[in-house]
Amino acid sequence: MTPPPAPLPDGPLYLFDGACVLCSGTVRFLLRHEADQRMRFCAVQSPAGQALLASLGMDAMPDTFLFIDDGTVYQRSAAAFRLARHLKAPWRWLRVLSLLPRGLTDRAYDWVARHRYRIFGRHEVCLVPEPGQRGRFL
Repeated sequence: MTPPPAPLPDGPLYLFDGACVLCSGTVRFLLRHEADQRMRFCAVQSPAGQALLASLGMDAMPDTFLFIDDGTVYQRSAAAFRLARHLKAPWRWLRVLSLLPRGLTDRAYDWVARHRYRIFGRHEVCLVPEPGQRGRFL
C-alpha cells in the first residue's frame, strides 16, 4: 500500500486496462454488484488514466489494476481484497481470502495478469459505458 502523492478523486476508484476483456468484464460486474454505487472507473489508456498514473509516479501501463480507496493506492491481490469490501453480499465475502499469505495471493494474481490476454482476449476499443453510468467514468 502506497500513500498517493497527489489529490485523488473522491470515493473509491478502479483504474483498469481498458483493452483487457477480463478487466472490462470486471467493470461491468462491479457496476451490477457494488453496494453503494460510489465507485468510479478509469481506463489506464485514457488521458485521465495516464495523468493519474503520472501523478502517482507509475508506469504508463502497469501490470496490475489499481484500486484507490480512502487515499491509499492498492495493487495486485491487496487491490482485489480491498475492492471486495465495496461489493454486496455474497461477493464481499471474497475478502476472507485475504487471510491467505500475501505471497501466495500475489503469485496467483500475477499469473492471471500475465496471461489475461491469452486466456480472456483483448478489446480493440475500450468499454463504452451505458448513458446512466457515464458520470462514474473519468
